[in-house]
Amino acid sequence: MQTDMNVIGHGIDLVEIAELRRWIEDPRDPLVPRCFAQTELDEIGAGTDRADGLAGRFAAKEAVLKALGTGYGAGVAFTDVRISRAPGAAPQVLLSGGAAKAAEALGVTEWRLSISHAGGLAMASALALGRRT
Repeated sequence: MQTDMNVIGHGIDLVEIAELRRWIEDPRDPLVPRCFAQTELDEIGAGTDRADGLAGRFAAKEAVLKALGTGYGAGVAFTDVRISRAPGAAPQVLLSGGAAKAAEALGVTEWRLSISHAGGLAMASALALGRRT
């Protein structure tokens, strides 16, 4: 981390993978189209570990929204936060819409994101960074 950076916000979230799988399979509340961009779904794919990948990204989105201090709603949608991860690379935060506006207002210029899975859980931690003034 550069020394001229300031931590503007921090968010952390924990998701039970089995619970997220129930949300995905519930026909009354289509979680996937409401919360994930097509590019995220394409990266995750349709394999047997799809629920794990979706749970990790869901936790990451929640952590980012907590770091911004906005949460979900009030002009910010889950699809305003996209999580991208190339094979072998760290996950990246990509913002649009209300989330991008909130980040700009706070002076967020960089993100550090970590996603982990263990024991049927997915966890994410997000640091929102900005330049020192």
